[in-house]
Amino acid sequence: MHEPLLLQPTQTADACVIWLHGLGADRYDFLPVAEALQARLRSTRFVLPQAPVQPVTINGGHPMPSWYDILAMSPARAIDRVQLERSALQVMALIEAQRDSGIDPARIILAGFSQGGAVVLHTAFLRWQGPLGGVLALSTYGPTFGDGVQVPAAAQQIPACFQHGRFDDVVQPAMGRGAHDFLAAQGVTVSWQEYPMAHEVLPQQIRDIGDWLSIRLADTGP
Repeated sequence: MHEPLLLQPTQTADACVIWLHGLGADRYDFLPVAEALQARLRSTRFVLPQAPVQPVTINGGHPMPSWYDILAMSPARAIDRVQLERSALQVMALIEAQRDSGIDPARIILAGFSQGGAVVLHTAFLRWQGPLGGVLALSTYGPTFGDGVQVPAAAQQIPACFQHGRFDDVVQPAMGRGAHDFLAAQGVTVSWQEYPMAHEVLPQQIRDIGDWLSIRLADTGP
């Protein structure tokens, strides 16, 4: 298994963003974004983990980097829950490593795009037992959110920022909105931003992410 990319800040690290890529991508996918954000967040470390290469059913069973197998696309995503849990454990191990290095978990942000976002939503709100600085949920959904699922009281204190493309035909905006509404109904502080894009990331969105991270981490940059 590949080690995560570590992007160290120019100043002593006192915050961390753990950022998961999407299906079929790799740990380098969001490196340019992390570099752009770190120019503004000068004491924030970025950790970019790599999903394992494994067969993906909706890809004809061909192996590709994936946080979990997607068995079917409709009517709702059918996923391999065991693999999702394994990925959540990997994320929690990264949180613990940052905590052990001296970073307050309240200054650790989980970010994820598409499938990576589904993992961080599951990890932050259903598995991690403790504080976090927030969650960036990018063009993603909550496959483990639903009726009868309860967000623990500690996790209700974790804010979540959802960003989605209005023309996304991979993860429909309604899927992202459903995850947003689920958390809102559970008392989580959530925000929703839509962009005139498909399943991608825009420069304006990166600026907005920088604004949100600066507020969460109290680092306004130059």
